[in-house]
Amino acid sequence: MVCQEEPLVNQINELYEKISSLESLKPSEDVNMLFTQLVVTCMPPNPIDVTKLCHQIQEMRSNLIRLCGEAEGLLEKHFSTILASYDVPLQHLDIFPYYNNYVKLSLLEYNILTQNSTHVPKRVAFVGSGPLPLTSIVLALNHLPDTRFDNYDIDSSANEMAARLAEPDPNLSGRMKFHTKDVMSLGKEELEEYDVVFLAALVGMNKEEKVKVIHHLAKHMAPGSTLMVRSAHGARAFLYPVVEPEDLCGFEVLSVFHPTDEVINSVVIARKADDRSSPVYSLEWEQNHTHNFSPIRMQSCKCLEIQPFNPLNHGNIIGELASSAHQ
Repeated sequence: MVCQEEPLVNQINELYEKISSLESLKPSEDVNMLFTQLVVTCMPPNPIDVTKLCHQIQEMRSNLIRLCGEAEGLLEKHFSTILASYDVPLQHLDIFPYYNNYVKLSLLEYNILTQNSTHVPKRVAFVGSGPLPLTSIVLALNHLPDTRFDNYDIDSSANEMAARLAEPDPNLSGRMKFHTKDVMSLGKEELEEYDVVFLAALVGMNKEEKVKVIHHLAKHMAPGSTLMVRSAHGARAFLYPVVEPEDLCGFEVLSVFHPTDEVINSVVIARKADDRSSPVYSLEWEQNHTHNFSPIRMQSCKCLEIQPFNPLNHGNIIGELASSAHQ
């Protein structure tokens, strides 16, 4: 069956075909051009509901999200390596082409957090932190100077790269740790220690995986603690998995924010319910969402928590790559 879709979906599908035919997703002129076109296509606000698209397009979307994640991961590893070559890596964060996007998204999330909380968090967990943990770094340096950050990623090499960036800073190295663990292996004794848990956009790269992760967090986070989840809206859902309020069973959804500017991610903030008898948690929901799941694999980097290859800030990543090489 051939899907008859609107022109926007056809444009995205054409770009997907070109991206999926690339020999490599490492930063290059072709990679930059195609992902720039993709973001420009998906960025404008659009009322499209990706859940109502046909199976063929749904499958394409799922594959495209994974390709975007892989490309962003390769980009982050490249720049993490460059930054680690400096004596003080954190003084050179702006060499990363999308650093300003992290600054904007982190400020947005900090403002949402403070508007929905009465106290400054003492301990924060970031799940899916990757080789270039800019969200944690920006929050720790700019907004939460006394907060401890625990970063979790399933990829040990990503954690090693990230640690090399934080260790030279005496203030940050004492407050920021990196742990090689799958989110599904984190138990109550770990998760209930945190006032706030951030869930990166590509931890759980489809609806089933995402719901399973959220369900796990609902079972083990401390009552009253906060969950910050990245999502997407409209055509931007071709770049990120979507989290709906009804997916956060076990949590009270406090606010959902859909940016319309160059910050692509939507942000959902929720509070952990007091106990399992809460009306937002039901045994029927648990039974309906704890079967037929494949083993979860945390994406090895946070990848698409900001838009990949944002053309509004940096139109030529190749020039950035060339000028940023620190010999």
